[in-house]
Amino acid sequence: MFEIRDAILADQLTDIAGLPVPESYRAVLVRKDEQDMFAGLSANEKDPRKSLHVEEVATPELGPGEAVVAVMASSVNYNTVWTSIFEPVSTFGFLERYGRLHDLARRHDLPYHVVGSDLAGVVLRVGPGVNRWKPGDEVVAHCLSVELEDPAGHDDTMMDPQQRIWGFETNFGGLAELALVKSNQLLPKPAHLTWEEAAAPGLVNSTAYRQLVSRNGAGMKQGDVVLIWGASGGLGSYATQMALNGGAIPVCVVSSPEKAAIVRRMGAELVIDRSAEGYRFWRDEDTQDPREWQRFGKRIRELTGGDDVDIVFEHPGRETFGASVYVAKKGGTIVTCASTSGFLHQYDNRYLWMNLKRIVGSHFANYKEAWEANRLIDRGLVHPTLSKVYPMDQVGQAVCDVKNNCHQGKVGVLTLAPTEGLGVKDAEKREKHLTAINRFRGV
Repeated sequence: MFEIRDAILADQLTDIAGLPVPESYRAVLVRKDEQDMFAGLSANEKDPRKSLHVEEVATPELGPGEAVVAVMASSVNYNTVWTSIFEPVSTFGFLERYGRLHDLARRHDLPYHVVGSDLAGVVLRVGPGVNRWKPGDEVVAHCLSVELEDPAGHDDTMMDPQQRIWGFETNFGGLAELALVKSNQLLPKPAHLTWEEAAAPGLVNSTAYRQLVSRNGAGMKQGDVVLIWGASGGLGSYATQMALNGGAIPVCVVSSPEKAAIVRRMGAELVIDRSAEGYRFWRDEDTQDPREWQRFGKRIRELTGGDDVDIVFEHPGRETFGASVYVAKKGGTIVTCASTSGFLHQYDNRYLWMNLKRIVGSHFANYKEAWEANRLIDRGLVHPTLSKVYPMDQVGQAVCDVKNNCHQGKVGVLTLAPTEGLGVKDAEKREKHLTAINRFRGV
């Protein structure tokens, strides 16, 4: 791996095709024989530092329409938290089902699962039928893996019956020195970003784009008031930028003064610190408090000059969903993904049906949406939000940060890159956007 890394660092990318593909590489993984290690513990007691391992694994066979990428940096998403604590189910079930699909898919059904749904790196090899990409191309990856053998996927690939999230529902993910991806996961790396900056947006930026901007999600337009939960976090920070850049009016919900300061640095003016204002949407484990929904709605109207929200950008799930349905305006939209606080949502349906509101489910993004979201990054209209970067050997702590909500924005992981700050190819563009880059790196 050192020869490949050194060629990339020396910008000798034309030599990549002549270098041998290593027979093995280091990767972050969970083990199948440990999938019951947290049995009987609550989610709070489950520690990713115990389940995530950095080990040498065999390089998978390269198939048609695929690419092997030398990964310089990756980042942590909440799906890696779920994999690491084996919730809501062990991801080995995903790999087993995928392995029964066809011969090439069988490679993924292994006694270990290499995780990670983001990467920035360099194409090392491409399989038969790959024409757009070649060895030496600098790329980032989006995490939609599809078979596209069913007509349902050809209007919107997210509707493909065999749609999977790479690195979560497939093996050979991006928290590793090498990764195996389908060629239609690849996007050009923004040349003004470092490896770790370029690796950060992928999953969350594309997810936010589909959820908020795309016609497949909320279809945000200029002037919309958008309530954004977790507005300084890995997902919400991109939604906040898209709302601001798209002429909408974000109402940013955060959980501390420090996080409030972050979204204000992004340019948001309407901010609710839910901890400081003491919102308690649940009286106990089984009972919500509609009076708190009302108090929350009143606070939103105070900030907006009397307007209710057109769109609620929902991802906490159980904890906030009742309030989200309540505060959306008549005819408004609650667009939801993730459910990091719990998957079983409860809300008062009278506020939905009698006020003609819509709940829209949104999951990741198709290739076109991911390409458009990456283009916003490349043009400096949206910037990576990266708060901390860990070496791969400390990935367990990085995942703990995300699990325990100790982070702001994204948490990055260096894989082949030896240090931060490498990989910038367009210094002029970086200088143009440097003030914004540094401001968003400050999250």
